[in-house]
Amino acid sequence: MFGSRRALHWLVPAVAAAVVIGGGATAGTIVARADSALPPRSAAQLLADLRDAEVDGVSGTIVQSADLGLPGVASLARGVGKRGTGGAADLAGLLTGTSTIRVWFAGPDRQRLALLNAHGETDLIRNGAEAWLWNSTDRMASHLTLPDTPLGTGAALASIDPATAVSTGGVTEVAGRDAYELVLRPRDPASLIGRVNLAVDAEHHIPLRVDVYPKNAARPAMRVAFQQISFAVPDREQFVFKPPPGTTITEGNDHTALPVASVLGAGWTSVLTARLPDPDGRRRVFAGTLVSVLVTADGRFYAGAVTPARLEESAKL
Repeated sequence: MFGSRRALHWLVPAVAAAVVIGGGATAGTIVARADSALPPRSAAQLLADLRDAEVDGVSGTIVQSADLGLPGVASLARGVGKRGTGGAADLAGLLTGTSTIRVWFAGPDRQRLALLNAHGETDLIRNGAEAWLWNSTDRMASHLTLPDTPLGTGAALASIDPATAVSTGGVTEVAGRDAYELVLRPRDPASLIGRVNLAVDAEHHIPLRVDVYPKNAARPAMRVAFQQISFAVPDREQFVFKPPPGTTITEGNDHTALPVASVLGAGWTSVLTARLPDPDGRRRVFAGTLVSVLVTADGRFYAGAVTPARLEESAKL
């Protein structure tokens, strides 16, 4: 998230970023054509645009909506978060409903996200080697000193393979800006994702909107889209966190809001796994429209945009 001037993986929601980085693609030859002044771009050209996109600054307002059909998982995530910080519990709200997020980006060492809700906001701020997670509702802040080695984004889209079918979907407009539509479709039958539609900014080549559709669905189960965007470099003061009076601050590993997770596999059928605190001895399976979740009796957590059967296979590894 914080390791490169290239903004692709910071701006794209996690599920679409994982698809783009790990799934690979077979670039089609369909060309985006519509009643627009934009010149035609092929799918291969749009993939190259995404790969090479660089911006010095971005700020704006994003609206994120999700209907994954997993209310039980959202409650589970909130419960885990409340054992940590209110901020983590608020982040769990991204699993369902609609959220508004303010974003600021000013290079590889200055980023900020502010998740807004009816009660306040949760901020994630990176300024150089320092990172803060702040929740205004319970006035709690977690402070972390980042390692010297940057977390690089890797060679996104460098490895193109047949795991994904890629085509174009014409042109569109997002946040008042012209964009090309790029459509990604997984070939693996274990994936619950039918397609991912990216609206790629015609000038700066970063995604302005990402829609993730379940198989055989006419409406996206997840959408992340800019409502307003500026490519001016934000002021440095946006990345300076000054704890308000009465703030409870935890340092480094003194406080862990969420379990440490790892990823099994790659691409469309990768599975996120973690060990939850306080296992309750029950085995639970949640099957949603876009995501499946498995919680084992001993507290192991598995989730992915895959069938429950694929999660069962991962749990046996």
